[in-house]
Amino acid sequence: MIGAESVNQRRGWTREETILAIELYSRTPFEKIHRSKNANILNLAQKIGRTPASVALKMWNFASIDPSIKHAGMGHHSKLDAEVWDEFFSNTGSFIEKAVKLANKFGLPVVDEKGGFDEAFGEGKEYVTTIKARVDQQRFRQMILASYNYRCAITGIHAPELLVASHIVPWKSNKRSRMDPRNGICLNALHDRAFDRGLITFNDDYKMVLSNKIRTENPHYFRSFEGKQILMPSRFRPLTDYIQFHRKNIFVF
Repeated sequence: MIGAESVNQRRGWTREETILAIELYSRTPFEKIHRSKNANILNLAQKIGRTPASVALKMWNFASIDPSIKHAGMGHHSKLDAEVWDEFFSNTGSFIEKAVKLANKFGLPVVDEKGGFDEAFGEGKEYVTTIKARVDQQRFRQMILASYNYRCAITGIHAPELLVASHIVPWKSNKRSRMDPRNGICLNALHDRAFDRGLITFNDDYKMVLSNKIRTENPHYFRSFEGKQILMPSRFRPLTDYIQFHRKNIFVF
């Protein structure tokens, strides 16, 4: 076993393995990425023939690339790590699709949240399209909730059942940005609805802006948070370009 582990540590990471590791990094809470006993890390390590410590170290190395994380004390990333990282952000939807195919190839679960798929739905193109959309939506939810440590960015409420991975630029508006984790904010169901309808938005400092339509309504739920900065994510900070799009195209003054 010791010899095999040593070989694993010396063997260079392939592009496929790196894609799977970055995809797992994107939906794992930051404080758990370096824990080799994490169930998802253990599973990935087993499937790709590496030690859990090797996978945990690789995920820690990704944090050294992440611009939203302070790099002091972080690991060293490889050229391949940087290339695949850039690929992830250049078209996250396409990247996730590739990662899902690799997950199937290596026998990894496609979705690890409760819910599963309704196999009775049917077959054919419509079924495949529906399944892909559901996988994408659950992957996006995992990335956003993990980045915000399962807390609402406005209220701080910590109840996953009440939390929504809110798109800043709507899902239907831009295909390339719909899976970008920087295009998401973790909100409770009430504020998600208000954000979706343009009744609240955020300025470039991530402080909440309130529509005049609800300024005098329900002050406890809205006005008490006006002008306050959201709880920032541990990574994947929302892009100001996305915030500006929402403010200009969705927000109702």
